[in-house]
Amino acid sequence: MNLPSFKQAGVCLHLTSLPGNYGIGQLGAGARAFIDALVAMNLSVWQFLPTGPTAFGDSPYQPLSTFAGNELLIDVEDLVDKGLVSSQAAAQLADLPAASVDYGRLIPLKQKLLAEAAVNFERSADASTVAQFERFLADHDQVWLHDYALFRTLKDYHNQLSWVEWGPEFVRRDRGALADFEHRHEKYILRTKVLQFLFDRQWAAMRRYAGERGVTLFGDMPIYIAFDSADAWAHPELLLTNSLGKPDYVAGVPPDYFSADGQLWGNPLYDWDYHASHDFAWWVARLRHAHRYTDLVRIDHFRAFESYWAIPAGATTAKDGEWRSGPGDAIFTAVRAALGELPIVAEDLGIITPEVDLLRERQRIPGMRVLQFDIVAPEFDLASIEENSVCYTGTHDNDTVVGWFGGSPGDQRTAAEIAAQQKLILERTHGQPQSIHNDLIRLTFSSDARLAVAPMQDFLGLGSAARLNTPGTSANNWRWRLQAGQLDLDRIDSVAEMVLDAGRGRAAGAHANDFSPVLSPADPDS
Repeated sequence: MNLPSFKQAGVCLHLTSLPGNYGIGQLGAGARAFIDALVAMNLSVWQFLPTGPTAFGDSPYQPLSTFAGNELLIDVEDLVDKGLVSSQAAAQLADLPAASVDYGRLIPLKQKLLAEAAVNFERSADASTVAQFERFLADHDQVWLHDYALFRTLKDYHNQLSWVEWGPEFVRRDRGALADFEHRHEKYILRTKVLQFLFDRQWAAMRRYAGERGVTLFGDMPIYIAFDSADAWAHPELLLTNSLGKPDYVAGVPPDYFSADGQLWGNPLYDWDYHASHDFAWWVARLRHAHRYTDLVRIDHFRAFESYWAIPAGATTAKDGEWRSGPGDAIFTAVRAALGELPIVAEDLGIITPEVDLLRERQRIPGMRVLQFDIVAPEFDLASIEENSVCYTGTHDNDTVVGWFGGSPGDQRTAAEIAAQQKLILERTHGQPQSIHNDLIRLTFSSDARLAVAPMQDFLGLGSAARLNTPGTSANNWRWRLQAGQLDLDRIDSVAEMVLDAGRGRAAGAHANDFSPVLSPADPDS
């Protein structure tokens, strides 16, 4: 897949970070207003993080399902407008703080609200909506939806314990026990499916709104699935697990520039022999589903397709692992045969070998360049950035540009190293300390990369307090939110000017959406 022949500019802002009145970003008016702001800024690509349902730690990279949507993103105002929840019930969420996502307070309040919406949907949905819901079930129930709804109901029944701690009959998926459970909890299973339907309809409306305005939706797919997920519970054959259903080795990466101890993710590893023997059918289904919701998708940790780091289960750090061979070209050959050319971007950061680069190049998949890393390298050369790539100031795993330039909290660099890098950065950006965020954005936009992206925090010039995630830590991540008024008219005009100056604006052709998906989603009204 090649990126469009013209240059584009975009922003990375996760959906949970959208401003609004209900404690978390949502798929309704806040998303539409942000899309309008992107148009005003001449930004034609909106990148966000994985949108699956989150669990402990709130990480979008450890979702409870690789197919389901995060119910917390369902727009409350739309539910009120449709008569599914009362305005009085919705008002309880309006008191939550706007500056960050307080998951501890949000989750029980919104789950109660969503339960009310599901009950009212079952009671009052008109014939046309019921027909749409039945088509949704027909399309998704056998592929993933029923397993997910059953998993979530069982998880509620077991007080949110991981599935390996459930009753043994449920761990081993005893057919009789599951049939009895489904019969006794049928209404709760159905309500989970209703919420997924509501998420799907709201998403389709948001995507249609973006498409009509020439804004590309750029999604993100974690390469691994969470162990405590519907996928791992329902399909253990996909994974390398022992007779007890637990992995002997788990995923992560060895020490790198993000962490001196490496990153111990803990995800189960794939049984690639099984996937190959089934023509990578699960991956085909996964990518088909991803492109139901996005125009372009980044595959996180692409390098694991060439070789992956296997860490003994129970290890306390990621240091003691071993490299093992991934599926290589075979998976992309199978996906292309089933789906045709798909718009994919490879997250190829970290320890990248020539073999990984060659795999990506053979498959014609764009890679990533991150200037927070590259600009301080002695051999840095902006001209070396390939056209068929995505260039970033930083990612969701980086500190903001302002925070990084000044020295991040817990920074592993010495004061002398920070000072030396600051001098080098200013020389290479031709910038000033007080404008370093704009200076690095301009440098990113001036690269030859067909797509250049900056996190919203960098467009706003925010410091380390606005950082979204710190790899290797589990506290206070994924909580930052854009506040009403931060993206004011002056900032919008300033970004629009930077985009046009770099030849990446809509006047340069970015109004045309060349990221149209191979497989379009079903129209919500069809």
